[in-house]
Amino acid sequence: MSLKAVHLFFVTVLTGFSILCTVWKLKDYSAPQGSVADLLFALGSILAGVGVVAYGRHFLKKLKDISYL
Repeated sequence: MSLKAVHLFFVTVLTGFSILCTVWKLKDYSAPQGSVADLLFALGSILAGVGVVAYGRHFLKKLKDISYL
């Protein structure tokens, strides 16, 4: 497995985890006992997801001539 394939795998997994954390904390925030900390955690997860996607795009552009194998 090449470095490019490993990065693509981890960027995909981290993006999925970021989306799941965002949904989880927004659900907690909308509950009657929800707090501002839940909302801030959700916003942080969104920002982390955007950052990971931006990193992945940059990495793939940088290694566009390298094979996935």
